[in-house]
Amino acid sequence: MRALVLAVLPLCVSSAAFAQAGTCAGMSFGPLAPLNGFIPFLPTSLWNTNIADAPVDPNSANYINYIGANTTLHPDFGAGLYDGQHMGIPYQIEAGTQPLVPVKLTAYPSQSDPGPMPIPADALIEGYPRPGDGDRHVLVLDQGSCWLFELFDARYEDGEWLAGSSAIWDMTINEQRPYTWTSADAAGLPIFPGLVRWDEVAAGVVNHAFRFTLPTTQEAFTPPASHWASSVTDANAPPMGMRMRLKASFDISGFSPTNQVILTALQQYGIILADNGSAIYITGMPDSNWNNNDLHALTAVTAADFDVIQVDPLYTPANVPTGPAPTVVSFQASPTTVSAGQPVTLTWNVTDAIYSIVTPQVGPVRGTSVVVNPTATTTYRLYSTNEYGRKIANVTVTVQ
Repeated sequence: MRALVLAVLPLCVSSAAFAQAGTCAGMSFGPLAPLNGFIPFLPTSLWNTNIADAPVDPNSANYINYIGANTTLHPDFGAGLYDGQHMGIPYQIEAGTQPLVPVKLTAYPSQSDPGPMPIPADALIEGYPRPGDGDRHVLVLDQGSCWLFELFDARYEDGEWLAGSSAIWDMTINEQRPYTWTSADAAGLPIFPGLVRWDEVAAGVVNHAFRFTLPTTQEAFTPPASHWASSVTDANAPPMGMRMRLKASFDISGFSPTNQVILTALQQYGIILADNGSAIYITGMPDSNWNNNDLHALTAVTAADFDVIQVDPLYTPANVPTGPAPTVVSFQASPTTVSAGQPVTLTWNVTDAIYSIVTPQVGPVRGTSVVVNPTATTTYRLYSTNEYGRKIANVTVTVQ
């Protein structure tokens, strides 16, 4: 995580309320493009749930003391470069025509989603233009299919993408990773929905929680998280997924209109613990419109100005839920032998899956069938996943 560079930059913020009623199809295209009101996942998603009236956890004071009551909030995003890197996590929005490419998984393949993914060769890597040895996240939203693709430790080398881990998110539902699985983030969470984005702040209102980090976390998680990244068993250490809410009594009137939008979101939606890192660093997107001097004023907020909302349920190694992985009743190809480039229909019957992926060539799928055009003998794999695990089925198409 990087400290914020101070610079005076122009700022223009609309005072009009922003109607969060966009659709995936209405998103703009390109790096750091506006979503035009679209919010990933359903209104019932924990990311999108207003928690202004949620009960405070009985252990809130102890969590805050563990963090350090005087620890200050830091916006981990801004305008311009710091040490040659853009500040914040970038993203880009691609049309449904972006070619799908494989992704080679290097660190956590068993807990990752396989490709192919619509990631262009020039996709922005966190820390661009010199990503260095940081988390190197890549976030791509596919406007055509409404899927979100996220990579951790991403590198484009010798004409192919490599990543330590990956996750694919269906933005039309409230998708969940399997219990104890990571994602492109340590807590098993999506990264993009928790970014502080300029387009939302400039429009006047943010209707979702933000992602934040702490240096020490507990070997435990609470929804929406699915994974811990610690061996600390102290019950006062914050678990992954823990949600903090800026107290309603905190006076935001002395802050700029921009910061008031951010602070209001902290009072209504809060921040969700997503990774180990610097203390109370809130993640946002890089954008030339941020005023870094103004953002620095947010460091006046301390941990003591927050409550921890009720942590329930809390999952530790002793009580992680278990259950059946999806059942793949059938996975078939018709026909199973074709000439090169001829169409083949893959069909499947799966129960109790949250999402499914077909490799190679296809990627994440909805429905029960897809048409492929193999040019060589190919074994297709169906990956079906729910909160308890994953099942894989194979079918081979012979090309004569």
